[in-house]
Amino acid sequence: MSLPGEVSRSDARGEERRYGPHALAPKSDAGALYARVSHAIPAIEWPFYAADIDATMTLKRSRNAVVLAHNYQTPEIFHCVSDIVGDSLALAREAMNVDADVIVLAGVHFMAETAKLLNPEKTVLIPALGAGCSLADSITPEDVRRLRRAHPGVPVVTYVNTSAAVKAESDICCTSGNAKAVVESLGVPRVIMLPDEFLAHNIAAQTKVEIISWSGHCEVHERFTAAEVRELREDYPGVVVLAHPECPPEVVAEADFSGSTAAMQGYVARHRPARLVLLTECSMSDNVAVQYPELEFVRPCNLCPHMKKITLGNIRRALETMQHEVHIDPELAAPARRAVERMLAVK
Repeated sequence: MSLPGEVSRSDARGEERRYGPHALAPKSDAGALYARVSHAIPAIEWPFYAADIDATMTLKRSRNAVVLAHNYQTPEIFHCVSDIVGDSLALAREAMNVDADVIVLAGVHFMAETAKLLNPEKTVLIPALGAGCSLADSITPEDVRRLRRAHPGVPVVTYVNTSAAVKAESDICCTSGNAKAVVESLGVPRVIMLPDEFLAHNIAAQTKVEIISWSGHCEVHERFTAAEVRELREDYPGVVVLAHPECPPEVVAEADFSGSTAAMQGYVARHRPARLVLLTECSMSDNVAVQYPELEFVRPCNLCPHMKKITLGNIRRALETMQHEVHIDPELAAPARRAVERMLAVK
């Protein structure tokens, strides 16, 4: 049963989890939490995390704070100190329902900006200022304006993996989980979709809408190759291959399933393949494996150097010092928020 001020959510296995300041009961200390991640973190390593976990839980109660964590965060963050977890779309939706004064975004900078756009009255913190994104860095507001001039009247669909300034130049945002639905919701024959070239090409293969793409790439997903997938099938007979749509189209073509990180989790929950590989950031496999210890996860590991700038230690320091607070120019915030809200309205 939830206490006043809490929000209940069901995780991928249908088990209820409680979010909110009252859900962080004193019994939820590092010792009790280790059972959640024992499959992923050796017991000998746990003492290195325990003090930061206990301190973070205490600070969350005193600050009336919550931690939102992306699926690419490491297990000790994702399963132990986070209150709401998910992909970019899930975090964007849940950010609006947070009953807290402070949001700590355990992810990269554009995610913290999105949380601030949707919660302008709340304090939003990002633990590491250097937690950026190769996709967000691949395009500028002026690039969007040039695309509009080159293709007058064509709406701009912008991936959430962009700065607030780029979102402000756009008509609507999308994530990898809802990109096709967003593109088709506009009811037009052509759209500009940026900045991820591979995501645009993979969505173009699923729709009759003509998509004009940009040349941005994710430095994690662009490194996967079709040859690597074929080698995995040879080395691990019967392996089921799940690929993120930021992967090159030839990789997606070799996979058994392609979808956002949330869609990958859903596939695993429904099908429970005995042996599988997730072609995405390393920690995604670690976090899903915690929930399904009976499955064999093959791990061709590509780390996101930006996500890994978020640590337990700097989450704790963010709550101790209330840094680094995210601010967005009000003139950019209004149009950027409108683009995100239009995305969230698409079913």
